[in-house]
Amino acid sequence: MKQTARRAVALVASAAGLYVPIASAQTVTGAAPDTPAPTQAESPEHASEVSKPLDTWGTTKPVKEATVDTAAPKPSAAPEPVTDEEVESVRPESTPVLNEVDGDAGAHHLRYTLERVEIRGNYRTRSRVILRYLKFKPGDILDVDDPELTLTRFRVLGTGFFRDVQFSLHKGTRRGQVVLVVEVVERNTIVLNDVGMGVSSDADNNGNARPLTAYGGFDVAETNLAGTGMTLGVAMAFANEQNALRVRFFDPSFLGSPWMISGTLLRNQARDFFGTTSNVDWTDWNNNPYRAHYANVEYSRFGGTLGLGRDLSTSTQLWVYYRLETIDAKKPVAASEDRGEGSRSFLDEINIQPGRSVLSTIRATLQLDTRDHPFLPTGGWYVSTWGELALLPFGSDYDYQRFDISASKWWRVHRSGHVLRLQMFAGAETGNIPFFEQYYIGDFTDFRAPRMLGLNFERRPPPALFGGIIREQRYGEYAAKLGLEYRIPLYRGSRSFYGIDLFLSTGLWSLVRRSDLLKMPNNYTGAEQIPIDLTANVGLRMDTSAGGLTFAFSNILGFIPLRREGS
Repeated sequence: MKQTARRAVALVASAAGLYVPIASAQTVTGAAPDTPAPTQAESPEHASEVSKPLDTWGTTKPVKEATVDTAAPKPSAAPEPVTDEEVESVRPESTPVLNEVDGDAGAHHLRYTLERVEIRGNYRTRSRVILRYLKFKPGDILDVDDPELTLTRFRVLGTGFFRDVQFSLHKGTRRGQVVLVVEVVERNTIVLNDVGMGVSSDADNNGNARPLTAYGGFDVAETNLAGTGMTLGVAMAFANEQNALRVRFFDPSFLGSPWMISGTLLRNQARDFFGTTSNVDWTDWNNNPYRAHYANVEYSRFGGTLGLGRDLSTSTQLWVYYRLETIDAKKPVAASEDRGEGSRSFLDEINIQPGRSVLSTIRATLQLDTRDHPFLPTGGWYVSTWGELALLPFGSDYDYQRFDISASKWWRVHRSGHVLRLQMFAGAETGNIPFFEQYYIGDFTDFRAPRMLGLNFERRPPPALFGGIIREQRYGEYAAKLGLEYRIPLYRGSRSFYGIDLFLSTGLWSLVRRSDLLKMPNNYTGAEQIPIDLTANVGLRMDTSAGGLTFAFSNILGFIPLRREGS
Protein backbone atom coordinates (compact mmCIF):
# COMPACT_ATOMS: atom_id res chain seq x y z
CA MET A 1 0.00 0.00 0.00
CA LYS A 2 2.85 2.37 0.84
CA GLN A 3 4.55 1.66 -2.50
CA THR A 4 1.31 2.39 -4.37
CA ALA A 5 0.91 5.64 -2.46
CA ARG A 6 4.50 6.64 -3.17
CA ARG A 7 4.01 6.10 -6.90
CA ALA A 8 0.81 8.16 -6.81
CA VAL A 9 2.53 10.99 -4.94
CA ALA A 10 5.36 11.13 -7.48
CA LEU A 11 2.97 10.94 -10.44
CA VAL A 12 0.53 13.57 -9.21
CA ALA A 13 3.19 15.92 -7.87
CA SER A 14 5.03 15.83 -11.19
CA ALA A 15 1.84 16.50 -13.18
CA ALA A 16 0.83 19.44 -11.03
CA GLY A 17 4.22 21.11 -10.94
CA LEU A 18 4.62 20.39 -7.19
CA TYR A 19 7.59 18.75 -5.62
CA VAL A 20 7.53 16.62 -2.50
CA PRO A 21 9.37 16.81 -0.19
CA ILE A 22 10.90 20.29 0.18
CA ALA A 23 12.93 22.05 2.84
CA SER A 24 11.04 22.73 6.04
CA ALA A 25 9.98 26.30 6.88
CA GLN A 26 9.61 28.20 10.13
CA THR A 27 7.01 30.76 11.09
CA VAL A 28 7.72 33.34 13.78
CA THR A 29 4.96 33.43 16.35
CA GLY A 30 3.20 36.79 16.38
CA ALA A 31 4.97 38.07 13.25
CA ALA A 32 3.24 40.83 11.32
CA PRO A 33 1.27 39.53 8.32
CA ASP A 34 3.33 41.64 5.89
CA THR A 35 6.68 40.50 7.25
CA PRO A 36 8.43 37.67 5.36
CA ALA A 37 8.74 34.61 7.58
CA PRO A 38 12.31 33.59 8.50
CA THR A 39 13.22 30.17 7.21
CA GLN A 40 15.58 27.34 7.95
CA ALA A 41 18.15 26.01 5.49
CA GLU A 42 17.29 22.84 3.65
CA SER A 43 18.71 19.66 5.09
CA PRO A 44 21.13 17.70 2.86
CA GLU A 45 19.15 14.51 3.01
CA HIS A 46 16.00 16.23 1.82
CA ALA A 47 17.76 18.31 -0.82
CA SER A 48 18.56 15.24 -2.88
CA GLU A 49 14.90 14.22 -2.93
CA VAL A 50 13.48 17.46 -4.31
CA SER A 51 11.96 16.93 -7.74
CA LYS A 52 12.98 19.24 -10.58
CA PRO A 53 10.82 22.40 -10.64
CA LEU A 54 9.02 23.66 -13.71
CA ASP A 55 11.19 25.38 -16.30
CA THR A 56 11.35 29.08 -15.52
CA TRP A 57 14.21 31.51 -15.81
CA GLY A 58 16.82 31.21 -13.08
CA THR A 59 15.68 27.94 -11.49
CA THR A 60 19.12 26.41 -11.81
CA LYS A 61 20.11 27.86 -8.45
CA PRO A 62 18.33 27.26 -5.12
CA VAL A 63 16.30 30.00 -3.51
CA LYS A 64 18.28 31.87 -0.91
CA GLU A 65 16.82 31.41 2.51
CA ALA A 66 16.12 34.29 4.87
CA THR A 67 18.32 34.37 7.95
CA VAL A 68 16.62 33.86 11.30
CA ASP A 69 17.21 36.83 13.61
CA THR A 70 18.57 35.60 16.92
CA ALA A 71 16.71 38.41 18.67
CA ALA A 72 13.40 37.32 17.26
CA PRO A 73 10.87 35.37 19.33
CA LYS A 74 11.38 31.66 19.39
CA PRO A 75 9.87 30.18 16.23
CA SER A 76 7.21 27.56 16.39
CA ALA A 77 7.90 24.06 15.16
CA ALA A 78 8.45 23.95 11.43
CA PRO A 79 6.19 21.79 9.29
CA GLU A 80 7.94 18.69 8.06
CA PRO A 81 8.10 17.77 4.40
CA VAL A 82 5.72 15.08 3.20
CA THR A 83 8.01 12.09 2.68
CA ASP A 84 7.16 8.79 1.05
CA GLU A 85 7.24 6.96 4.38
CA GLU A 86 4.76 9.40 5.89
CA VAL A 87 2.10 9.28 3.17
CA GLU A 88 -0.04 6.98 5.32
CA SER A 89 -0.09 9.43 8.24
CA VAL A 90 -0.98 12.42 6.01
CA ARG A 91 -4.08 10.79 4.60
CA PRO A 92 -7.37 12.50 5.39
CA GLU A 93 -9.29 10.39 7.85
CA SER A 94 -12.62 10.60 6.05
CA THR A 95 -11.47 10.46 2.44
CA PRO A 96 -9.23 7.82 0.90
CA VAL A 97 -6.07 9.18 -0.71
CA LEU A 98 -6.47 7.35 -4.01
CA ASN A 99 -9.66 7.75 -6.03
CA GLU A 100 -10.15 6.38 -9.52
CA VAL A 101 -11.52 8.91 -12.00
CA ASP A 102 -13.70 8.14 -15.04
CA GLY A 103 -12.87 4.48 -14.81
CA ASP A 104 -9.17 5.09 -15.52
CA ALA A 105 -7.28 2.90 -13.12
CA GLY A 106 -4.11 4.95 -13.70
CA ALA A 107 -5.66 8.33 -12.89
CA HIS A 108 -5.70 9.18 -9.20
CA HIS A 109 -6.36 12.32 -7.16
CA LEU A 110 -4.52 13.05 -3.94
CA ARG A 111 -6.50 15.34 -1.63
CA TYR A 112 -5.45 17.05 1.60
CA THR A 113 -6.97 19.62 3.91
CA LEU A 114 -5.04 22.89 3.70
CA GLU A 115 -3.85 23.97 7.13
CA ARG A 116 -2.22 27.24 6.06
CA VAL A 117 -0.17 28.97 3.40
CA GLU A 118 3.43 30.08 3.95
CA ILE A 119 5.32 32.58 1.80
CA ARG A 120 9.09 32.35 1.53
CA GLY A 121 11.70 34.47 -0.22
CA ASN A 122 9.69 37.72 -0.23
CA TYR A 123 12.21 40.18 1.15
CA ARG A 124 10.55 43.27 -0.38
CA THR A 125 7.05 42.14 -1.33
CA ARG A 126 4.54 41.97 1.51
CA SER A 127 2.98 38.59 2.10
CA ARG A 128 -0.56 39.88 1.70
CA VAL A 129 0.28 41.01 -1.83
CA ILE A 130 1.14 37.43 -2.80
CA LEU A 131 -1.75 35.93 -0.84
CA ARG A 132 -4.14 38.09 -2.85
CA TYR A 133 -3.42 35.96 -5.92
CA LEU A 134 -3.97 32.67 -4.07
CA LYS A 135 -7.57 31.43 -3.97
CA PHE A 136 -6.70 28.61 -1.56
CA LYS A 137 -7.75 29.28 2.04
CA PRO A 138 -7.14 27.32 5.26
CA GLY A 139 -9.70 24.54 5.53
CA ASP A 140 -10.02 24.06 1.77
CA ILE A 141 -9.66 20.58 0.30
CA LEU A 142 -6.49 20.72 -1.82
CA ASP A 143 -6.30 18.43 -4.82
CA VAL A 144 -2.67 18.33 -5.97
CA ASP A 145 -3.82 17.39 -9.48
CA ASP A 146 -6.01 20.50 -9.74
CA PRO A 147 -4.95 22.65 -12.74
CA GLU A 148 -5.87 25.69 -10.65
CA LEU A 149 -2.54 25.24 -8.86
CA THR A 150 -0.63 25.67 -12.11
CA LEU A 151 -2.76 28.65 -13.17
CA THR A 152 -2.21 30.27 -9.77
CA ARG A 153 1.54 29.82 -10.09
CA PHE A 154 1.44 31.44 -13.55
CA ARG A 155 -0.65 34.28 -12.15
CA VAL A 156 1.86 35.05 -9.38
CA LEU A 157 4.71 34.84 -11.88
CA GLY A 158 2.76 37.13 -14.22
CA THR A 159 2.77 39.98 -11.70
CA GLY A 160 6.33 40.72 -12.80
CA PHE A 161 7.49 40.89 -9.17
CA PHE A 162 9.32 37.56 -9.27
CA ARG A 163 11.89 35.78 -11.40
CA ASP A 164 10.70 32.38 -10.22
CA VAL A 165 7.71 30.99 -8.29
CA GLN A 166 7.44 27.42 -6.95
CA PHE A 167 4.73 25.63 -4.94
CA SER A 168 5.33 22.71 -2.59
CA LEU A 169 3.47 20.76 0.12
CA HIS A 170 4.61 20.18 3.70
CA LYS A 171 3.12 17.96 6.36
CA GLY A 172 0.72 19.81 8.68
CA THR A 173 0.36 19.60 12.44
CA ARG A 174 -2.58 17.17 12.24
CA ARG A 175 -3.27 14.05 10.33
CA GLY A 176 -4.59 14.73 6.83
CA GLN A 177 -3.48 18.38 6.81
CA VAL A 178 -0.74 20.03 4.75
CA VAL A 179 0.96 23.41 4.48
CA LEU A 180 1.21 25.03 1.03
CA VAL A 181 4.61 26.71 0.76
CA VAL A 182 5.04 29.38 -1.92
CA GLU A 183 8.70 30.11 -2.67
CA VAL A 184 9.51 33.20 -4.72
CA VAL A 185 12.67 34.74 -6.13
CA GLU A 186 12.21 38.49 -6.36
CA ARG A 187 13.35 40.54 -9.32
CA ASN A 188 13.90 44.21 -9.94
CA THR A 189 10.51 45.94 -10.04
CA ILE A 190 11.64 49.25 -11.51
CA VAL A 191 11.19 48.16 -15.10
CA LEU A 192 11.11 49.48 -18.62
CA ASN A 193 7.74 48.42 -19.98
CA ASP A 194 8.45 49.87 -23.40
CA VAL A 195 11.29 51.56 -25.25
CA GLY A 196 10.71 52.73 -28.79
CA MET A 197 13.20 54.31 -31.17
CA GLY A 198 13.16 54.49 -34.92
CA VAL A 199 12.94 56.54 -38.08
CA SER A 200 9.87 57.59 -40.01
CA SER A 201 8.78 59.90 -42.82
CA ASP A 202 6.64 62.91 -42.01
CA ALA A 203 5.95 66.34 -43.54
CA ASP A 204 6.75 69.95 -42.74
CA ASN A 205 4.21 72.59 -41.71
CA ASN A 206 3.27 73.24 -45.35
CA GLY A 207 2.64 69.56 -46.06
CA ASN A 208 5.85 68.90 -48.02
CA ALA A 209 7.33 65.45 -47.45
CA ARG A 210 10.52 64.97 -45.48
CA PRO A 211 12.48 61.77 -46.14
CA LEU A 212 13.58 60.81 -42.62
CA THR A 213 12.82 61.95 -39.10
CA ALA A 214 13.63 60.29 -35.79
CA TYR A 215 11.20 59.41 -33.02
CA GLY A 216 11.50 57.79 -29.63
CA GLY A 217 9.82 57.11 -26.34
CA PHE A 218 9.87 55.07 -23.16
CA ASP A 219 7.58 53.72 -20.44
CA VAL A 220 9.14 53.15 -17.01
CA ALA A 221 7.34 52.08 -13.84
CA GLU A 222 7.82 50.92 -10.29
CA THR A 223 5.53 47.90 -10.36
CA ASN A 224 5.80 47.00 -6.67
CA LEU A 225 5.85 50.31 -4.83
CA ALA A 226 7.27 49.80 -1.31
CA GLY A 227 6.32 46.11 -1.56
CA THR A 228 2.59 46.90 -1.73
CA GLY A 229 2.01 45.64 -5.29
CA MET A 230 1.00 49.13 -6.44
CA THR A 231 2.30 50.50 -9.74
CA LEU A 232 3.40 54.05 -10.41
CA GLY A 233 4.65 54.74 -13.91
CA VAL A 234 5.49 57.47 -16.37
CA ALA A 235 5.78 57.34 -20.16
CA MET A 236 7.03 59.86 -22.71
CA ALA A 237 7.16 60.01 -26.52
CA PHE A 238 8.67 62.62 -28.78
CA ALA A 239 9.30 63.44 -32.43
CA ASN A 240 9.62 66.53 -34.58
CA GLU A 241 7.12 69.07 -33.18
CA GLN A 242 5.31 66.30 -31.27
CA ASN A 243 5.46 65.19 -27.64
CA ALA A 244 3.37 63.23 -25.17
CA LEU A 245 3.42 62.51 -21.44
CA ARG A 246 1.42 59.91 -19.52
CA VAL A 247 1.33 59.14 -15.79
CA ARG A 248 -0.41 56.00 -14.53
CA PHE A 249 -1.29 54.35 -11.22
CA PHE A 250 -2.54 50.86 -10.35
CA ASP A 251 -3.64 49.36 -7.03
CA PRO A 252 -4.39 45.60 -7.10
CA SER A 253 -6.26 45.67 -3.78
CA PHE A 254 -7.99 48.98 -3.17
CA LEU A 255 -8.28 49.61 0.59
CA GLY A 256 -7.65 45.90 1.16
CA SER A 257 -10.71 44.89 -0.88
CA PRO A 258 -10.84 42.47 -3.84
CA TRP A 259 -11.39 45.44 -6.17
CA MET A 260 -8.61 46.89 -8.32
CA ILE A 261 -8.34 50.52 -9.41
CA SER A 262 -6.24 52.21 -12.07
CA GLY A 263 -5.83 55.74 -13.33
CA THR A 264 -3.97 57.51 -16.12
CA LEU A 265 -3.34 61.14 -16.97
CA LEU A 266 -2.36 62.02 -20.56
CA ARG A 267 -1.21 65.17 -22.29
CA ASN A 268 0.06 65.31 -25.86
CA GLN A 269 0.84 67.82 -28.54
CA ALA A 270 0.38 66.07 -31.87
CA ARG A 271 0.14 66.47 -35.62
CA ASP A 272 -0.99 64.20 -38.43
CA PHE A 273 -0.81 63.99 -42.21
CA PHE A 274 -3.54 63.22 -44.73
CA GLY A 275 -3.47 62.37 -48.42
CA THR A 276 -2.19 59.35 -50.35
CA THR A 277 -1.17 60.65 -53.82
CA SER A 278 1.54 63.17 -52.83
CA ASN A 279 -0.41 65.77 -54.83
CA VAL A 280 -2.75 67.54 -52.42
CA ASP A 281 -4.47 70.91 -52.58
CA TRP A 282 -5.37 72.15 -49.13
CA THR A 283 -6.16 75.32 -47.19
CA ASP A 284 -5.05 75.65 -43.58
CA TRP A 285 -6.98 77.07 -40.60
CA ASN A 286 -5.65 80.55 -41.42
CA ASN A 287 -7.02 80.30 -44.99
CA ASN A 288 -3.56 79.92 -46.51
CA PRO A 289 -3.71 77.71 -49.65
CA TYR A 290 -1.02 75.11 -50.40
CA ARG A 291 -0.20 72.60 -53.08
CA ALA A 292 1.87 69.97 -51.31
CA HIS A 293 2.31 66.27 -50.66
CA TYR A 294 0.01 66.17 -47.62
CA ALA A 295 -2.52 68.14 -45.62
CA ASN A 296 -1.57 68.78 -41.98
CA VAL A 297 -3.62 68.70 -38.79
CA GLU A 298 -2.37 70.01 -35.44
CA TYR A 299 -4.11 69.14 -32.19
CA SER A 300 -3.59 68.68 -28.47
CA ARG A 301 -5.25 66.34 -25.99
CA PHE A 302 -5.48 66.48 -22.21
CA GLY A 303 -7.38 64.13 -19.90
CA GLY A 304 -7.33 60.73 -18.34
CA THR A 305 -9.08 57.50 -17.43
CA LEU A 306 -10.27 55.92 -14.19
CA GLY A 307 -10.75 52.17 -14.04
CA LEU A 308 -12.35 49.70 -11.63
CA GLY A 309 -11.63 45.99 -11.99
CA ARG A 310 -12.07 42.63 -10.31
CA ASP A 311 -10.83 39.08 -10.73
CA LEU A 312 -13.53 36.71 -11.96
CA SER A 313 -11.19 33.73 -11.62
CA THR A 314 -7.50 33.00 -11.30
CA SER A 315 -6.90 33.86 -14.96
CA THR A 316 -9.83 36.18 -15.80
CA GLN A 317 -10.36 39.88 -15.07
CA LEU A 318 -13.17 42.34 -15.77
CA TRP A 319 -12.49 46.07 -15.98
CA VAL A 320 -14.73 49.12 -16.47
CA TYR A 321 -13.17 52.47 -17.41
CA TYR A 322 -14.40 56.03 -17.68
CA ARG A 323 -12.44 58.37 -19.93
CA LEU A 324 -12.61 62.16 -20.24
CA GLU A 325 -10.46 64.31 -22.56
CA THR A 326 -10.47 67.83 -23.94
CA ILE A 327 -9.18 68.31 -27.50
CA ASP A 328 -8.00 71.49 -29.17
CA ALA A 329 -7.55 71.10 -32.95
CA LYS A 330 -6.43 73.14 -35.96
CA LYS A 331 -8.05 71.51 -38.96
CA PRO A 332 -7.81 72.36 -42.69
CA VAL A 333 -10.84 74.13 -44.09
CA ALA A 334 -10.37 72.37 -47.46
CA ALA A 335 -8.39 69.35 -48.72
CA SER A 336 -8.62 67.48 -52.03
CA GLU A 337 -6.57 65.23 -54.35
CA ASP A 338 -6.96 63.14 -57.48
CA ARG A 339 -7.12 59.40 -56.69
CA GLY A 340 -7.89 58.34 -60.27
CA GLU A 341 -11.43 59.68 -60.50
CA GLY A 342 -10.69 63.38 -60.73
CA SER A 343 -10.09 65.77 -57.87
CA ARG A 344 -12.28 65.10 -54.83
CA SER A 345 -12.37 66.30 -51.25
CA PHE A 346 -11.17 64.02 -48.45
CA LEU A 347 -11.94 66.50 -45.66
CA ASP A 348 -14.43 64.01 -44.18
CA GLU A 349 -11.52 61.62 -43.48
CA ILE A 350 -10.01 64.21 -41.11
CA ASN A 351 -12.67 63.56 -38.50
CA ILE A 352 -11.94 66.01 -35.70
CA GLN A 353 -13.85 69.08 -34.62
CA PRO A 354 -11.95 72.37 -35.11
CA GLY A 355 -11.35 74.34 -31.95
CA ARG A 356 -12.12 72.85 -28.54
CA SER A 357 -14.14 69.64 -28.10
CA VAL A 358 -14.73 66.95 -25.47
CA LEU A 359 -14.38 63.17 -25.66
CA SER A 360 -16.18 61.16 -22.97
CA THR A 361 -16.44 57.34 -23.10
CA ILE A 362 -17.30 54.25 -21.08
CA ARG A 363 -15.31 51.08 -21.79
CA ALA A 364 -15.54 47.49 -20.52
CA THR A 365 -12.68 44.99 -20.90
CA LEU A 366 -12.62 41.23 -20.27
CA GLN A 367 -9.20 39.52 -20.13
CA LEU A 368 -8.12 35.88 -20.00
CA ASP A 369 -4.44 35.17 -19.28
CA THR A 370 -3.07 31.64 -18.89
CA ARG A 371 0.48 32.34 -20.10
CA ASP A 372 3.28 30.59 -18.25
CA HIS A 373 5.58 33.62 -18.44
CA PRO A 374 4.76 37.32 -18.79
CA PHE A 375 7.29 38.16 -21.52
CA LEU A 376 8.67 34.94 -23.05
CA PRO A 377 5.72 32.54 -22.74
CA THR A 378 5.96 28.97 -23.98
CA GLY A 379 2.31 28.07 -23.57
CA GLY A 380 -1.13 29.38 -22.72
CA TRP A 381 -3.60 31.95 -24.00
CA TYR A 382 -3.92 35.70 -23.77
CA VAL A 383 -7.35 36.95 -24.84
CA SER A 384 -8.68 40.49 -24.50
CA THR A 385 -12.07 41.70 -25.66
CA TRP A 386 -13.46 45.15 -25.04
CA GLY A 387 -16.17 47.54 -26.09
CA GLU A 388 -16.26 51.32 -25.87
CA LEU A 389 -19.24 53.65 -26.00
CA ALA A 390 -19.19 57.43 -26.48
CA LEU A 391 -22.56 59.19 -26.29
CA LEU A 392 -23.71 62.78 -26.30
CA PRO A 393 -25.48 62.32 -22.90
CA PHE A 394 -22.02 61.57 -21.44
CA GLY A 395 -21.00 65.10 -22.41
CA SER A 396 -19.06 63.93 -25.46
CA ASP A 397 -18.90 65.85 -28.73
CA TYR A 398 -18.29 62.52 -30.48
CA ASP A 399 -20.72 59.61 -30.40
CA TYR A 400 -19.48 56.21 -31.53
CA GLN A 401 -19.25 52.53 -30.62
CA ARG A 402 -16.24 50.25 -30.85
CA PHE A 403 -15.67 46.54 -30.29
CA ASP A 404 -12.29 44.74 -30.38
CA ILE A 405 -11.14 41.20 -29.74
CA SER A 406 -7.53 40.02 -29.76
CA ALA A 407 -6.12 36.60 -28.93
CA SER A 408 -2.71 34.94 -28.84
CA LYS A 409 -1.88 31.28 -28.31
CA TRP A 410 1.62 29.86 -27.63
CA TRP A 411 2.89 26.28 -28.12
CA ARG A 412 6.18 24.50 -27.57
CA VAL A 413 7.42 22.92 -30.80
CA HIS A 414 8.06 19.27 -29.87
CA ARG A 415 11.13 19.01 -27.64
CA SER A 416 13.24 21.60 -29.43
CA GLY A 417 12.37 24.37 -26.99
CA HIS A 418 11.19 26.54 -29.88
CA VAL A 419 7.90 28.37 -29.47
CA LEU A 420 5.12 29.05 -31.98
CA ARG A 421 2.62 31.87 -31.50
CA LEU A 422 -0.70 32.39 -33.28
CA GLN A 423 -1.96 35.99 -33.16
CA MET A 424 -5.49 37.10 -34.08
CA PHE A 425 -7.30 40.44 -34.04
CA ALA A 426 -10.61 41.82 -35.27
CA GLY A 427 -12.23 45.18 -34.62
CA ALA A 428 -15.06 47.40 -35.83
CA GLU A 429 -16.17 50.97 -35.14
CA THR A 430 -19.24 52.93 -36.13
CA GLY A 431 -20.38 56.49 -35.60
CA ASN A 432 -18.65 59.85 -35.33
CA ILE A 433 -15.14 58.64 -34.48
CA PRO A 434 -12.21 61.07 -34.10
CA PHE A 435 -9.44 59.96 -36.44
CA PHE A 436 -6.94 59.35 -33.60
CA GLU A 437 -9.34 56.71 -32.23
CA GLN A 438 -9.67 54.88 -35.55
CA TYR A 439 -7.55 51.88 -36.54
CA TYR A 440 -4.21 52.91 -37.99
CA ILE A 441 -1.91 51.02 -40.38
CA GLY A 442 1.07 51.28 -38.00
CA ASP A 443 -0.90 49.20 -35.48
CA PHE A 444 -0.89 46.25 -37.91
CA THR A 445 2.08 46.42 -40.30
CA ASP A 446 5.62 46.22 -38.97
CA PHE A 447 6.88 48.18 -41.99
CA ARG A 448 5.51 51.47 -40.64
CA ALA A 449 6.21 53.24 -37.37
CA PRO A 450 3.60 52.42 -34.70
CA ARG A 451 1.78 55.02 -32.66
CA MET A 452 3.16 55.86 -29.23
CA LEU A 453 0.92 57.50 -26.60
CA GLY A 454 -1.41 58.54 -29.38
CA LEU A 455 1.31 60.19 -31.49
CA ASN A 456 1.55 59.28 -35.17
CA PHE A 457 5.04 59.72 -36.64
CA GLU A 458 4.35 58.39 -40.14
CA ARG A 459 2.87 60.15 -43.19
CA ARG A 460 3.18 57.25 -45.67
CA PRO A 461 0.45 54.78 -46.62
CA PRO A 462 1.21 51.04 -46.20
CA PRO A 463 3.63 49.23 -48.55
CA ALA A 464 0.72 47.50 -50.36
CA LEU A 465 2.83 44.48 -51.34
CA PHE A 466 -0.20 42.94 -53.08
CA GLY A 467 -1.31 46.25 -54.62
CA GLY A 468 -4.98 47.20 -54.58
CA ILE A 469 -7.02 49.62 -52.52
CA ILE A 470 -5.01 49.00 -49.34
CA ARG A 471 -2.51 51.59 -50.67
CA GLU A 472 -5.09 54.33 -50.01
CA GLN A 473 -5.76 53.34 -46.40
CA ARG A 474 -4.17 54.98 -43.36
CA TYR A 475 -7.08 55.13 -40.95
CA GLY A 476 -10.20 52.99 -41.05
CA GLU A 477 -13.25 51.76 -39.14
CA TYR A 478 -12.69 48.03 -39.76
CA ALA A 479 -9.50 46.04 -39.19
CA ALA A 480 -8.29 42.45 -38.82
CA LYS A 481 -4.99 40.59 -38.53
CA LEU A 482 -3.81 36.98 -38.55
CA GLY A 483 -0.15 36.34 -37.76
CA LEU A 484 2.40 33.69 -36.82
CA GLU A 485 5.59 34.08 -34.81
CA TYR A 486 8.39 31.54 -34.41
CA ARG A 487 10.74 32.00 -31.46
CA ILE A 488 14.12 30.30 -30.96
CA PRO A 489 15.74 30.46 -27.48
CA LEU A 490 19.34 31.66 -27.66
CA TYR A 491 20.24 32.16 -24.01
CA ARG A 492 18.94 31.45 -20.50
CA GLY A 493 20.56 32.92 -17.39
CA SER A 494 19.96 34.05 -13.84
CA ARG A 495 21.61 37.45 -13.65
CA SER A 496 20.84 40.62 -15.61
CA PHE A 497 19.63 38.72 -18.68
CA TYR A 498 17.15 35.94 -17.92
CA GLY A 499 16.36 34.99 -21.50
CA ILE A 500 17.14 36.03 -25.09
CA ASP A 501 15.10 34.68 -28.03
CA LEU A 502 15.33 35.21 -31.76
CA PHE A 503 11.92 35.70 -33.35
CA LEU A 504 10.60 35.68 -36.90
CA SER A 505 7.04 36.71 -37.64
CA THR A 506 4.73 37.16 -40.59
CA GLY A 507 1.05 37.77 -41.11
CA LEU A 508 -1.80 39.16 -43.15
CA TRP A 509 -3.75 42.24 -42.14
CA SER A 510 -6.62 44.30 -43.43
CA LEU A 511 -7.87 47.82 -42.79
CA VAL A 512 -10.58 49.70 -44.67
CA ARG A 513 -12.69 52.83 -44.44
CA ARG A 514 -16.46 52.56 -44.24
CA SER A 515 -16.81 54.96 -47.19
CA ASP A 516 -14.80 52.60 -49.43
CA LEU A 517 -17.03 49.68 -48.49
CA LEU A 518 -20.14 51.68 -49.35
CA LYS A 519 -18.72 52.92 -52.67
CA MET A 520 -15.60 51.24 -54.03
CA PRO A 521 -13.48 53.58 -56.22
CA ASN A 522 -13.94 52.78 -59.93
CA ASN A 523 -10.20 52.44 -60.59
CA TYR A 524 -10.05 49.21 -58.56
CA THR A 525 -11.50 45.97 -59.93
CA GLY A 526 -11.41 42.29 -59.04
CA ALA A 527 -8.86 41.31 -56.40
CA GLU A 528 -7.66 44.92 -56.14
CA GLN A 529 -10.82 45.67 -54.16
CA ILE A 530 -9.65 43.39 -51.32
CA PRO A 531 -7.85 45.56 -48.72
CA ILE A 532 -5.14 43.14 -47.60
CA ASP A 533 -1.39 43.39 -47.10
CA LEU A 534 1.57 41.38 -45.80
CA THR A 535 3.68 42.13 -42.73
CA ALA A 536 6.87 40.51 -41.43
CA ASN A 537 9.46 41.10 -38.76
CA VAL A 538 12.69 39.68 -37.33
CA GLY A 539 14.52 40.56 -34.15
CA LEU A 540 15.32 39.68 -30.56
CA ARG A 541 13.11 39.47 -27.50
CA MET A 542 14.93 39.74 -24.18
CA ASP A 543 13.76 39.24 -20.61
CA THR A 544 16.05 41.30 -18.38
CA SER A 545 16.20 42.61 -14.83
CA ALA A 546 15.09 45.96 -16.29
CA GLY A 547 12.03 44.44 -17.98
CA GLY A 548 11.16 42.93 -21.33
CA LEU A 549 12.87 44.45 -24.38
CA THR A 550 12.37 43.87 -28.11
CA PHE A 551 14.82 44.78 -30.88
CA ALA A 552 13.21 44.53 -34.32
CA PHE A 553 14.44 45.40 -37.79
CA SER A 554 11.28 45.70 -39.88
CA ASN A 555 11.10 49.47 -39.39
CA ILE A 556 14.31 49.80 -41.43
CA LEU A 557 13.06 47.31 -44.03
CA GLY A 558 10.03 49.56 -44.48
CA PHE A 559 12.24 52.15 -46.19
CA ILE A 560 13.13 49.84 -49.10
CA PRO A 561 11.40 51.57 -52.05
CA LEU A 562 9.05 49.01 -53.56
CA ARG A 563 7.34 51.65 -55.70
CA ARG A 564 7.37 55.37 -56.21
CA GLU A 565 5.43 57.27 -53.52
CA GLY A 566 1.99 58.20 -54.72
CA SER A 567 1.93 55.62 -57.52
